[in-house]
Amino acid sequence: MGRMEISELKGKVKEIKAECLEMCIMAGSGHVTSAFSCAEIVVALYYDIMNLYTDEKNRRRSDRFVMSKNHGSAITYPILADLGYIEKEELRTFLQDGSRLGSHTKMGMAGVDFAGGSLGIGLGVACGMAYAAKCSKEQWITYAIVGDGECYEGSIWESVMFAGHNHLNNLVVFLDRNNMCVTDYTENMLELEPLADKWRAFQWDVKEIDGHNLQEIIASVKDVPKRKSSKPLCIICNTVKGNGIDFMSSKMFMHGVAPKGEWAKLAIRQVRGE
Repeated sequence: MGRMEISELKGKVKEIKAECLEMCIMAGSGHVTSAFSCAEIVVALYYDIMNLYTDEKNRRRSDRFVMSKNHGSAITYPILADLGYIEKEELRTFLQDGSRLGSHTKMGMAGVDFAGGSLGIGLGVACGMAYAAKCSKEQWITYAIVGDGECYEGSIWESVMFAGHNHLNNLVVFLDRNNMCVTDYTENMLELEPLADKWRAFQWDVKEIDGHNLQEIIASVKDVPKRKSSKPLCIICNTVKGNGIDFMSSKMFMHGVAPKGEWAKLAIRQVRGE
């Protein structure tokens, strides 16, 4: 995958977010806010960070990607279309009967390494991928996006413990720290802080960045293929749920909501920067 300049990546984020929003508006549903909190992370992964090979000969060398917070899957579909994994016209079928493009990703699609729904299972799958690569002496890296609300699941901490114990330094987790769940803010529901200390206690290296800053996202993993640490890496990304749409940003009860009517028009203008 050819690398882009930061200015190009910023343009790509705007383009992908606009297409994602239009998909959800057309469908009348979709997890817009969940997708937008991790948009820069996903764009950075696909267009800069991950090594991706689409030809059959080299495909096994491709890095793996797991969207454990699978509510954010809508942001991946325009990227898969842009990279040629699916046809652009298929984006118009989002959430329609018989469509491959659901609220959560489905297996059997080119470019999709994980299909989920229930929170907490994706990180375990990512651990399995990283562990398999270790056993087979493969050089590819497994990247996963985990939600902060997802960290209420016990299976997350089982996976975190497994990865630390097995020295899976070929596993990178971007933790989408938008501080929100479906019905309340995380620290009101059940305090997660000190979150970084919790991951460190399970033998992980931890960094903390602005999850909407492309430079910081890319810099946080630039040494991953050659890092000397034996520990897996967690990057806590401070984000805003619904980032880019002011009337949906960090607002309660916007989870799974697509704007309609004049609100939809306003949202599109804001995302496009018009």
